[in-house]
Amino acid sequence: MKKLASPAALSERADRIARRSRAGNWKKPPRRIETSECITCDSCLRGCPAEFGAVFDLGLDVVIVPELCSGCPACVLECPVDCIYVDEDWSPTDDAMWNHIELTAESAA
Repeated sequence: MKKLASPAALSERADRIARRSRAGNWKKPPRRIETSECITCDSCLRGCPAEFGAVFDLGLDVVIVPELCSGCPACVLECPVDCIYVDEDWSPTDDAMWNHIELTAESAA
């Protein structure tokens, strides 16, 4: 069973979405999913702690938004095919994905 995040943790996530940036105190780089290895089982999505909510299902692909990913290993531990890697050279998320995230956040509220 997935642990529910505190209202403060969810508020911090909402702030990261509004700023479109990672938390300044996160020391670990974000994770990334190698789509050519992923079987789209969504185990990582279900395993990502709600206070981060960094994993999104985009139909044929499952992606991790680096600005929301703390670098914790929760998704890695859930992945049955080991397709999630540390992403030292991550790039900023594009506007289309941020629009998807904002729409998803609004519908969840």
